[in-house]
Amino acid sequence: MSEEMTLAIDCGGGGIKASVLDSHGTMIAPPLRTPTPYPLPPALLVQTAVDLAKQLPRANRVTMGMPGMIRHGVVVATPHYITRSGPRSKILPELVKEWRFFDMGRALGRALELPTKVLNDAEVAGAGVVTGTGLEMIITLGTGLGNAVFDGGVLAPHIEVSQGFVRWGLTYDDYIGEHERLRLGDVHWSRRVRRVVDGLRPMYMWDRLYLGGGNSKRITAGHRAKLGEDVIIVPNDAGIIGGVRAWEL
Repeated sequence: MSEEMTLAIDCGGGGIKASVLDSHGTMIAPPLRTPTPYPLPPALLVQTAVDLAKQLPRANRVTMGMPGMIRHGVVVATPHYITRSGPRSKILPELVKEWRFFDMGRALGRALELPTKVLNDAEVAGAGVVTGTGLEMIITLGTGLGNAVFDGGVLAPHIEVSQGFVRWGLTYDDYIGEHERLRLGDVHWSRRVRRVVDGLRPMYMWDRLYLGGGNSKRITAGHRAKLGEDVIIVPNDAGIIGGVRAWEL
């Protein structure tokens, strides 16, 4: 019997990455990356995934992680892909309509002719790092904020923390997204990350919190030391590596 190979696709606001993993979650090919194209209707995201797959070794199944509220492979809402030119640009009503309840799992599976699982991108990243013991949460820091919660290794129903308000008129995405990191600089942005962690800790009472995503490495050393012993910073490739374990959720 041939080994199970998983095509893992990590879709972000600024870039889309893909690689193929063996059954142990090890990449058998260097990850490919392409800038996220905008405007981005569902069909274009499917085609972008297909184009990446053609450049990689053949897989037996597909895992895609993408931003937003995803239920059973269906997009309930996505924050970035409904805009004209990317995060914080004008929202296009026609894209809101196209993405609303789009069955990405079915569309991608048909295009690639493979079994397909589509989850929120932080859920896939979390699958790649959780130990399966206690209540574990992951927060991904990139274009915006992603999150997922696992209880004993079991994925909890998704809550879009990113769309909650830190204070009046200011969401978590607004507060610690990439645009604010660029505006504030890493030191002041890292202080905001600490405030978010301190604010969410009494709400979730996690046993472990993982900080991942492309910007987790930008948290400055001084602020890392003050995050707490229950916080672990993980590599950004968790969004791809989790593609295998996501099938166990």
